[in-house]
Amino acid sequence: MRSSAGLRRGLAIAVILVGVFVSAVDMLIVNIAFPRLEESFPSASLTGLSWVMSAYAITYAALLLPSGRWADRSGTKQVFLLGLGVFTAASAGCAAAPDLGVLIATRALQGVGAALMAPSSMSLLLGLFPPRKRGVAVGLWTAVGGVGSAAALPLGGLLAEVDWRWVFVVNLPLGAVALLLGGWSLTRSGTEDGPRPDLLGIGLLAVSVGAIVGTISQGQAWGWTSAQVIGLSAVGVLGLVLTVHRARRHPAPVIEPALLRIRKVALGNVATGFFFMGVGAMALSTILFLTQIWRHTTLRGALEIAPGPIAATLFAVPSGILAVRYGAHLVGAVGAGLFAAGGLWWAFAVDGTPDFTGTFLPGGIVGGIGFGVILPALAAASTLALPPERVATGTGMASMSRQIGMALGVAVVSAVLTGHPGVATYRTAFLIMAGASLVSGLALFAIGPTTPPAPAAPGGEHQPEQLSRAATS
Repeated sequence: MRSSAGLRRGLAIAVILVGVFVSAVDMLIVNIAFPRLEESFPSASLTGLSWVMSAYAITYAALLLPSGRWADRSGTKQVFLLGLGVFTAASAGCAAAPDLGVLIATRALQGVGAALMAPSSMSLLLGLFPPRKRGVAVGLWTAVGGVGSAAALPLGGLLAEVDWRWVFVVNLPLGAVALLLGGWSLTRSGTEDGPRPDLLGIGLLAVSVGAIVGTISQGQAWGWTSAQVIGLSAVGVLGLVLTVHRARRHPAPVIEPALLRIRKVALGNVATGFFFMGVGAMALSTILFLTQIWRHTTLRGALEIAPGPIAATLFAVPSGILAVRYGAHLVGAVGAGLFAAGGLWWAFAVDGTPDFTGTFLPGGIVGGIGFGVILPALAAASTLALPPERVATGTGMASMSRQIGMALGVAVVSAVLTGHPGVATYRTAFLIMAGASLVSGLALFAIGPTTPPAPAAPGGEHQPEQLSRAATS
């Protein structure tokens, strides 16, 4: 009986981590295939192709919070498995896409599936570990994401050498097996009825973020004072104002104001957004630099980037334990500084002459270590101050910040690299990476020590006044 329970727990952990893994793979694997996409769609601009990445990030970001709230109220198992099914089906759609428009649309659908998985995966995983090992669970969650990032690079480079469509096919067998095993191994959680999510607020947020990303990515091509850019900017700003307005009045808003009034949670999300803006800048600029400036093949470029994510994977779990023991603010600030140092090294060391071991590798390793160190700190900073019944919602908020930051980073670098960029232009992209990471580190350091809140009173969730007290802690 005990061995059966142990097997079920082990399979449940494996299924959850498969969902985390495939989401992480698809966040970066398309970046590696970018040169091949340029070949397949020669009439598309760099900013147009960047929407293959941004469409995923925007739908992911817009749906994370409502899916987290849905998982908290309706049960994490069913939400996670639905997300895994949508993600797997959308991957098949990406692989079969006949043109760029369909590819962007199916990438957006992939983002929907990933958004359903992310917050429920953290909540499910935490439920499989005793409270004293919560830091291990957070570290494991982030480490598997690092493994996915590391696998995305060499795997994506290898598959893209054959055909970029194969970077999506790789999700299909993993997703199918995980769906079969997850139905048996995962346990149902509470299914409390609650108000329906604010569907209009979700749409407003998605349109607002899309308009802002479009403004940044297309501004250089259209002209910063053109009617299109001014119109998109107005749509983005007005949409955000309306989103905030609805969040203050709707019973199930897309952004929960009570959580953002918790100072440490708010700063954790600011830190997450800025750090992943730096990650988005790094992810796009490095592969394009290696393939366009140094003229390396896609596969070679992928292998040259891989040491960074591998270093991140090695440091993620121990850093998660250290973040809980010594404070996410200290450990995270160190990680942000290291990631920024990697960007600064690239900005001042690389030039037009290929020198992988002398100029590119040191920045990749230092930045990769920083990436691994900060990831669990960001997760801890965004969730440890939350009451347990808000973990899925809080994880969704943090993941939303991550995806918005990633989309903005990609958009900024796409605008910077428009045309025929040289080494100096790529140095600007690396400086954007470093600057965003430093802002993230400052926000993390400002959080101070973080301790988990007391459990809710028996028979109910933390009430608004309890969350208000947490906001002042």
